[in-house]
Amino acid sequence: MTSTSRHGRTHPSPTAPVGAPATADTSATTTAPASAPTPATAPPPPPPPRPRRGRLFALPEVRWAALAALTFLLAFPLDLTGAPAWTWGPLYAVCYAAGGWEPGLAGLRALRERTLDVDLLMVVAAVGAAAIGQFLDGGLLIVIFAVSGALEALATRRTEDSVRGLLDLAPSTAVRLTADSREETVEAAALRVGETVLVRPGERLPADGTVLDGASEVDQATITGEPLPVDKAAGDEVFAGTLNGTGALRIRVGKDASESAIARIVAMVEEAGRTKAPTQVFIEKVEQRYSAVVVLVTLTLFALPLLLGADFTMTLLRAMTFMIVASPCAVVLATMPPLLSAIATAGRHGVLVKSAVAMEGLGAVTRVAMDKTGTLTEGAPRVAGVRALGGADERQALTLAAAAELPSEHPLARAVVTAARERGLRVPGARDFSSVPGRGVRAVVEGRVVQVGSPAALLSAGAHESTGGLAEELVRGVRAGVEEVEAAGHTAVAVLVDARPVAVLAITDRLRPGAPEAVTRLHRLTGTDVTLLTGDHARAAAHTAEECGITDVRAGLLPQDKVSAVHAWQDGGAKVLVVGDGVNDAPALATAHSGVAMGRVGSDLALETADAVVVRDEAGAVPTVVALSRRARRLVVQNLVIASVCIGALVTWDLAGHLPLPLGVLGHEGSTVLVGLNGLRLLRTSAWRRAAAA
Repeated sequence: MTSTSRHGRTHPSPTAPVGAPATADTSATTTAPASAPTPATAPPPPPPPRPRRGRLFALPEVRWAALAALTFLLAFPLDLTGAPAWTWGPLYAVCYAAGGWEPGLAGLRALRERTLDVDLLMVVAAVGAAAIGQFLDGGLLIVIFAVSGALEALATRRTEDSVRGLLDLAPSTAVRLTADSREETVEAAALRVGETVLVRPGERLPADGTVLDGASEVDQATITGEPLPVDKAAGDEVFAGTLNGTGALRIRVGKDASESAIARIVAMVEEAGRTKAPTQVFIEKVEQRYSAVVVLVTLTLFALPLLLGADFTMTLLRAMTFMIVASPCAVVLATMPPLLSAIATAGRHGVLVKSAVAMEGLGAVTRVAMDKTGTLTEGAPRVAGVRALGGADERQALTLAAAAELPSEHPLARAVVTAARERGLRVPGARDFSSVPGRGVRAVVEGRVVQVGSPAALLSAGAHESTGGLAEELVRGVRAGVEEVEAAGHTAVAVLVDARPVAVLAITDRLRPGAPEAVTRLHRLTGTDVTLLTGDHARAAAHTAEECGITDVRAGLLPQDKVSAVHAWQDGGAKVLVVGDGVNDAPALATAHSGVAMGRVGSDLALETADAVVVRDEAGAVPTVVALSRRARRLVVQNLVIASVCIGALVTWDLAGHLPLPLGVLGHEGSTVLVGLNGLRLLRTSAWRRAAAA
């Protein structure tokens, strides 16, 4: 399987099998006994990870482009200062050969297939320029195309490496249980539907399936984007590549490895890369007709006068003059400097846009869809409030809860401990700590038994452990507190001391600073409502949407559901911008017209699939870079008008009369410099500030 670049080059697509090795995380908490057999033998250590190929100079396109650029930069000052030709001539020759052989070969292959593209035209124009002594013009064209092709090849290779990294989420081996309850270690890819596997604490799940026995919490953020681990018990669905928590699980395999959720994500990313028509700058859209016309006219200007008896040297000189003045050098520079200047300005302010094509595409979006966890929110739970019960002291309840949670590595536990320390509370030590999947933790703190976890499970246990049972009034108070917390879109956590409830903690995901303002600005830029696409549950999604001012909410989505939503909008003519951060967002990022990923919390696949990366995770940077792209597109239009007028005037002069070569070169270079300087306006410090105010 190969993917073809716009320069006619082919790049191999990843073919690694699903089920690459992954390193299992371990939990430091004490787990409750699980109904799982004792392993007869320890599973073999995972094989070392496959080497990555994304190093910069590992690609031949990068090496050739670097050589062409280096020799051009060495020859350029020597040529301008009037040094002898033997000092700069060989350098230009190396530049032409290093940067021109591959696009020239691609152009010849295209010509063999009866198509004419700008690659061949650029090489012919460069050689023609050199033939009449304009080595600088030709070298500049060669370097522009060589560097462009190298950047494209590098981006393709890094995306392929990230897809391989996604496959590493699924373990290479699994513990399969036989009919007589014996354990055997097998390849995860060899598992078949209906077989039973054992997943121990801290291991990644080897297959999609259904829990048969056991209880645990599973971190499935890679698939659904949910910020917190989800409790799993008998009958619940689980996904390959997700991380098991503190309990052991027996799982019945429900799908082959090739049909797992992780495999489908990989397939969707690859399919989007093959089928999504990339946005192209103006010169690429017209290259076929423009190239054909320039070549045809050049050949006519050379052949026709010769047939009529004209002088060979003068005829060749006129044809080459036409080739120089008609070459799209000014048009190339008309499009590139504004876009590259915008890329540089965005980079200085923490937004990495991967190419000029990506920068151009950002300004064309008409609809925006955003993920919740890690995009609009920070992706880390925190304690939003403490509701004391039965006259208990709020600070003391939080102190005891933090002490009980201190030995735990659960994300909720870290949130409780952090909240206590932020409030300046002294967290005492605990003993006899234990953790029960699906229920919570239990510890003895200062002589009192403290339990923190699921309200339903702990209240039921508290009613049994309390000698007189819990008073109905207290139970109603707890339920009211839990309902209030959950109605606000938070996760409720109960705190029991000596089997009596003392508080309900509200756990939430903190909204990113500036997220509501970013949503408002994106709405104004596109003229359409921003949509929230999330795998989180509906109540949490609605709460975040309300805080951000989003009215279109779609919750509980799997990666393929997000892709379907993007396809539906694009089928209706919309150019969709997707903003996300996780593996589960990668297919939508690849499918959309443009994609932006959050850099600090973003997965490798999301960062490589997206067209731009917000390095500092500032939500406000997303509408700003869209506005900056729109300014760059306006400058491109201005430059194209300038370049077209200049090229048209020079070509008309050469065809209608006799354009002296020095004057033709001066007009050609003058228009090139003019559009180049106009495009550099976005390098000014005020450009980002004006885009932010748009």
